[in-house]
Amino acid sequence: MADKIKVSLLGSTGMVGQKMVKMLAKHPYLELVKVSASPSKIGKKYKEAVKWIEQGDIPEEVQDLPIVSTNYEDHKDVDVVLSALPNELAESIELELVKNGKVVVSNASPFRMDPDVPLINPEVNWEHLELLKVQRERKGWKGILVKNPNCTAAIMSMPIKPLLDIAVKSKIIITTLQAVSGAGYNGIPFMAIEGNIIPYIKGEEDKIAKELTKLNGKITNGQIIPANLDSNITSIRVPTRVGHMGVINIITDEKINIEEIKKTLKNFKSLPQQKNLPTAPKQPIIVRDEEDRPQPIIDVSAENGMAVTVGRIRHENGVLRMVVLGDNLIRGAAGITILTVEVMKELGYI
Repeated sequence: MADKIKVSLLGSTGMVGQKMVKMLAKHPYLELVKVSASPSKIGKKYKEAVKWIEQGDIPEEVQDLPIVSTNYEDHKDVDVVLSALPNELAESIELELVKNGKVVVSNASPFRMDPDVPLINPEVNWEHLELLKVQRERKGWKGILVKNPNCTAAIMSMPIKPLLDIAVKSKIIITTLQAVSGAGYNGIPFMAIEGNIIPYIKGEEDKIAKELTKLNGKITNGQIIPANLDSNITSIRVPTRVGHMGVINIITDEKINIEEIKKTLKNFKSLPQQKNLPTAPKQPIIVRDEEDRPQPIIDVSAENGMAVTVGRIRHENGVLRMVVLGDNLIRGAAGITILTVEVMKELGYI
């Protein structure tokens, strides 16, 4: 189809890259035409270059695509470049593409906190794409750069958004229980995590706290005014394959009606739902009433991994508590990137 948006994917052979390859294969109007990976793989067919760990076979239309470099010349004829690059490689590669006129939507951390770069979790802050109207001029770039948040911030920001009126007047304490897949396929040795819990994830706690303030901020006169969220984060690695969980405690003097809170979360919808975008979950926040939910093994795949599940909602002694779970590879990475592109198309930025 001539009207399809042509997409290339950097970091296509990694865990998040493979998720994107799989999701793009069935997409109604995004067509994956270029795949890129590390220099040693250039020239190989995708099926030869990738160690495929996703369920099912490599999508047929991608199997024989040749791996290309990350250089601008190899991507100049696509409409959008998606990036699942490792953080340490992303900055210089993405910058070259953006300076040369490409639209880059990236899952990597460099530039996330840049005041001129929108950090987008589509349901939470699609309006922040307005920054793109001034980004080129301020940065002197020919193209545009959009970032997705840290996978945990993406998941935790979902229930905070509809409760923002309470959250900004409160102290928030979040303890995250994060799956090993958050560290990449080779991220944590089996002997370090099997039967174990590691109570520290480098850089994670600061990232989540800062990104939550940006994600929930308001855009005024071409600037994001960060939300006044006073949060304290503890991040813990647990021996679960997929699914980041968070225990959110909001310490508040507000009068709380638990049934109203549940209703607010259940009824939360945003632009992706209103526009019925292909990757958008019909219900972005699912509320469970069972005492022992959510659980990764049961709940992580809700709405094809794009919904977050909230349970154990309680209010006592001035503390509103909830347990939140989301798929760190889909809602936190691959899916959020694709949904961001869909919103950008809907709003005319692509």
